[in-house]
Amino acid sequence: MFELFASFPSMCWLALLILFAVLEGATTTLVSLWFAVGALAALLMSLLTTNLWVQSFTFAIISLVMLVLMRPIAQKMLNPKGVVPTNADRLIGQVGIVTETIDELTASGQVKVASQMWSARTVDGSIIPSRHRVTVVSIEGVKLIVEPVTIEAGTASE
Repeated sequence: MFELFASFPSMCWLALLILFAVLEGATTTLVSLWFAVGALAALLMSLLTTNLWVQSFTFAIISLVMLVLMRPIAQKMLNPKGVVPTNADRLIGQVGIVTETIDELTASGQVKVASQMWSARTVDGSIIPSRHRVTVVSIEGVKLIVEPVTIEAGTASE
């Protein structure tokens, strides 16, 4: 194998470049992209020198530099902060009103949140009477998991 690499380094770097590019295309996780760039640099270096150590060093350094410097930038572009949730997950953290008493034993309970009616269960299995305020903690299937809104000391009006 090493003899093949020593005899045709340009072809081997090209094969690695294609392999890493195909892997990146198949996974889209930004893992192989940096190695594809390193293989491209090594391929270009193989056209300038026949020294395999120089080519391998070029591959390693360029891949590492690309990984360390570019991955955070790419992650920010792919996962921007401040994206407003567009589905039901936007309800998490919102406050709603219990419209039907939430009772785990009778499997009943409804909450109105953001002008929508949802089936609801409590985090701890407690009963929450109708007309009480609750905070949405999570969503399991089509049910909101809620907890009662707690009034902090000093914030209640008298």
